[in-house]
Amino acid sequence: MKTLFLVIGKTIDKHLVALIDDYAARVKHYQPFDIEVIPELKNTKSLTPEQQKQREAELLKKSLREGDHIVLLDEGGREFRSIEFADYLQQKQASVARRLVFIVGGPYGFAPEIYAMAREKISLSRMTFSHQMVRLFFVEQYYRAMTILKGEPYHHE
Repeated sequence: MKTLFLVIGKTIDKHLVALIDDYAARVKHYQPFDIEVIPELKNTKSLTPEQQKQREAELLKKSLREGDHIVLLDEGGREFRSIEFADYLQQKQASVARRLVFIVGGPYGFAPEIYAMAREKISLSRMTFSHQMVRLFFVEQYYRAMTILKGEPYHHE
Protein backbone atom coordinates (compact mmCIF):
# COMPACT_ATOMS: atom_id res chain seq x y z
CA MET A 1 0.00 0.00 0.00
CA LYS A 2 1.16 3.49 -0.82
CA THR A 3 0.10 6.54 1.14
CA LEU A 4 -0.39 9.96 -0.39
CA PHE A 5 -0.82 13.07 1.74
CA LEU A 6 -2.53 15.62 -0.49
CA VAL A 7 -2.55 19.26 0.63
CA ILE A 8 -3.60 22.58 -0.87
CA GLY A 9 -1.02 25.34 -0.90
CA LYS A 10 2.62 25.13 -0.01
CA THR A 11 3.96 25.45 3.51
CA ILE A 12 5.69 28.80 3.74
CA ASP A 13 7.36 28.66 7.16
CA LYS A 14 10.82 27.16 6.60
CA HIS A 15 10.88 25.69 10.13
CA LEU A 16 7.62 23.82 9.52
CA VAL A 17 8.87 22.67 6.10
CA ALA A 18 12.00 21.23 7.71
CA LEU A 19 10.00 19.37 10.36
CA ILE A 20 7.42 18.07 7.88
CA ASP A 21 10.16 16.87 5.55
CA ASP A 22 11.98 15.19 8.45
CA TYR A 23 8.94 13.22 9.58
CA ALA A 24 7.96 12.34 6.00
CA ALA A 25 11.46 10.94 5.43
CA ARG A 26 11.15 8.91 8.62
CA VAL A 27 7.82 7.45 7.50
CA LYS A 28 9.41 6.39 4.19
CA HIS A 29 11.62 3.97 6.15
CA TYR A 30 8.45 1.98 6.87
CA GLN A 31 6.36 2.33 3.74
CA PRO A 32 5.93 4.41 0.57
CA PHE A 33 4.70 7.86 1.60
CA ASP A 34 4.43 10.94 -0.58
CA ILE A 35 3.26 14.48 0.00
CA GLU A 36 1.71 16.24 -2.98
CA VAL A 37 1.02 19.96 -2.86
CA ILE A 38 -1.84 21.35 -4.96
CA PRO A 39 -1.06 24.97 -5.88
CA GLU A 40 -3.03 27.52 -3.91
CA LEU A 41 -5.70 29.39 -5.83
CA LYS A 42 -4.90 32.90 -6.98
CA ASN A 43 -7.20 35.94 -6.70
CA THR A 44 -9.55 34.32 -4.20
CA LYS A 45 -10.94 37.65 -2.95
CA SER A 46 -13.34 37.65 -5.91
CA LEU A 47 -14.55 34.11 -5.13
CA THR A 48 -17.21 33.03 -2.67
CA PRO A 49 -16.21 30.24 -0.28
CA GLU A 50 -18.33 27.82 -2.34
CA GLN A 51 -16.60 28.85 -5.57
CA GLN A 52 -13.22 28.46 -3.92
CA LYS A 53 -14.10 24.96 -2.65
CA GLN A 54 -15.32 24.00 -6.14
CA ARG A 55 -12.11 25.15 -7.82
CA GLU A 56 -10.03 23.34 -5.22
CA ALA A 57 -12.12 20.20 -5.82
CA GLU A 58 -11.29 20.35 -9.54
CA LEU A 59 -7.58 20.50 -8.71
CA LEU A 60 -7.80 17.72 -6.11
CA LYS A 61 -9.60 15.39 -8.53
CA LYS A 62 -6.69 15.64 -10.97
CA SER A 63 -4.45 14.00 -8.34
CA LEU A 64 -6.86 11.20 -7.47
CA ARG A 65 -7.03 7.81 -9.16
CA GLU A 66 -9.61 5.11 -9.56
CA GLY A 67 -9.43 2.82 -6.55
CA ASP A 68 -7.95 5.37 -4.14
CA HIS A 69 -9.16 5.04 -0.56
CA ILE A 70 -9.80 8.70 0.26
CA VAL A 71 -9.72 9.95 3.84
CA LEU A 72 -10.43 13.61 4.56
CA LEU A 73 -8.84 15.42 7.48
CA ASP A 74 -11.95 17.19 8.66
CA GLU A 75 -13.10 18.72 11.94
CA GLY A 76 -16.20 16.50 11.84
CA GLY A 77 -14.20 13.31 11.47
CA ARG A 78 -13.42 10.47 13.84
CA GLU A 79 -10.80 11.19 16.50
CA PHE A 80 -8.12 8.69 17.53
CA ARG A 81 -5.61 8.26 20.29
CA SER A 82 -2.17 7.55 18.82
CA ILE A 83 -2.38 3.81 19.48
CA GLU A 84 -5.84 3.70 17.90
CA PHE A 85 -4.51 5.52 14.84
CA ALA A 86 -1.73 2.94 14.57
CA ASP A 87 -4.34 0.15 14.66
CA TYR A 88 -6.37 2.02 12.04
CA LEU A 89 -3.34 2.23 9.72
CA GLN A 90 -2.57 -1.44 10.25
CA GLN A 91 -6.13 -2.31 9.19
CA LYS A 92 -5.78 -0.10 6.12
CA GLN A 93 -2.48 -1.77 5.20
CA ALA A 94 -4.30 -5.08 5.15
CA SER A 95 -7.38 -3.89 3.26
CA VAL A 96 -6.43 -1.06 0.89
CA ALA A 97 -5.21 -2.47 -2.39
CA ARG A 98 -3.75 0.62 -3.99
CA ARG A 99 -3.37 4.04 -2.43
CA LEU A 100 -4.49 5.43 0.88
CA VAL A 101 -4.98 9.16 0.29
CA PHE A 102 -5.31 11.63 3.15
CA ILE A 103 -6.44 15.12 2.10
CA VAL A 104 -6.22 18.48 3.84
CA GLY A 105 -8.56 20.95 2.18
CA GLY A 106 -8.39 24.67 1.79
CA PRO A 107 -9.48 27.27 4.34
CA TYR A 108 -13.21 26.59 3.79
CA GLY A 109 -13.06 22.80 3.79
CA PHE A 110 -14.21 20.61 0.93
CA ALA A 111 -16.75 20.81 -1.87
CA PRO A 112 -19.67 18.39 -1.60
CA GLU A 113 -18.27 16.23 -4.40
CA ILE A 114 -15.02 15.66 -2.46
CA TYR A 115 -17.03 14.65 0.61
CA ALA A 116 -18.94 12.24 -1.64
CA MET A 117 -15.71 10.67 -2.94
CA ALA A 118 -14.29 10.15 0.54
CA ARG A 119 -14.64 6.85 2.33
CA GLU A 120 -13.87 8.32 5.75
CA LYS A 121 -13.13 11.50 7.67
CA ILE A 122 -10.70 11.80 10.55
CA SER A 123 -9.99 14.69 12.88
CA LEU A 124 -6.72 15.45 14.60
CA SER A 125 -8.52 17.43 17.29
CA ARG A 126 -11.71 19.26 18.05
CA MET A 127 -9.58 22.40 18.06
CA THR A 128 -8.92 24.31 14.84
CA PHE A 129 -5.34 24.40 13.55
CA SER A 130 -3.85 26.32 10.66
CA HIS A 131 -3.51 24.30 7.46
CA GLN A 132 0.24 24.64 7.89
CA MET A 133 0.27 23.13 11.38
CA VAL A 134 -2.11 20.29 10.47
CA ARG A 135 0.50 19.00 8.02
CA LEU A 136 3.15 18.75 10.70
CA PHE A 137 0.80 17.19 13.26
CA PHE A 138 -0.48 14.62 10.77
CA VAL A 139 2.94 13.53 9.49
CA GLU A 140 4.29 13.27 13.04
CA GLN A 141 1.31 11.14 14.08
CA TYR A 142 1.76 8.93 11.02
CA TYR A 143 5.41 8.40 11.98
CA ARG A 144 4.40 7.75 15.59
CA ALA A 145 1.89 5.13 14.38
CA MET A 146 4.61 3.37 12.36
CA THR A 147 6.89 3.20 15.41
CA ILE A 148 4.03 1.86 17.53
CA LEU A 149 3.36 -0.88 14.98
CA LYS A 150 7.05 -1.82 14.92
CA GLY A 151 7.34 -1.76 18.72
CA GLU A 152 9.98 0.96 18.61
CA PRO A 153 10.58 3.28 21.60
CA TYR A 154 9.34 6.59 20.13
CA HIS A 155 5.88 6.47 21.72
CA HIS A 156 5.44 6.17 25.49
CA GLU A 157 2.18 5.02 26.99
